[in-house]
Amino acid sequence: MYTDDEVKWLLDEYSNNKDILSIATKLNKSPRSIIGKLSRLGVYEKKVYVGKTGERPVTKLELCARIARILETDVEGLEKAPKDVLKRIATKLEGQ
Repeated sequence: MYTDDEVKWLLDEYSNNKDILSIATKLNKSPRSIIGKLSRLGVYEKKVYVGKTGERPVTKLELCARIARILETDVEGLEKAPKDVLKRIATKLEGQ
């Protein structure tokens, strides 16, 4: 249970500092509790995963779906191709 003062402090602190662990430590709550409360308040911003290249990862199935949409045909079995090959094909087809 959070008091009104804790909720006010939580919102202020989260807007200035997105570090859930430090907020949880200061409020003597678990990080999951803090995330849950912020989610219920509608302010929690989930971290977006990025790969080594700094981009959001794209799955082989997503790449195959892009290729199939461009070619307007079924590309069943193409998902077995290496991911870098699928990226090059999709990029080339989208550039046409």
